[in-house]
Amino acid sequence: MIQVFCKEKGSGKTKALINLANSKVNECKGNMVYIDDDNKMLLKVDKQIRFICSTDFNIHNYTDFYGFICGIISKDYDVESIFIDGVLSDVCRDQHDINEILNKLDYLSEKFKIDFYVNISWKENSIPDTIKKYVV
Repeated sequence: MIQVFCKEKGSGKTKALINLANSKVNECKGNMVYIDDDNKMLLKVDKQIRFICSTDFNIHNYTDFYGFICGIISKDYDVESIFIDGVLSDVCRDQHDINEILNKLDYLSEKFKIDFYVNISWKENSIPDTIKKYVV
């Protein structure tokens, strides 16, 4: 399953994503990963959730990011949920890139039974239909 939180920058998406991740800690049977584009929220995420700063890994585009996600999954077969915050705005140049990465995440979600929760900064009234199917 993929759930996309799609609102404008500054609308509280990060706080909501962190609250969601922290609320799932006690009900999660597997491991959880929180990927952000900086370390600002490190101390806000529950210590049982693996926090990863994507900028530490020199990721430049959505194909790099997809490989990065595949590496996380291949290393840890117990990953149940991955939360992605702020990264896609850095690695996706346009709507095509976002569509591609969401399609690839959808494949991984189905194949490995991983839930993805993704924040994307976008004006709510102009969300493309290809992204709307994932928006909660």
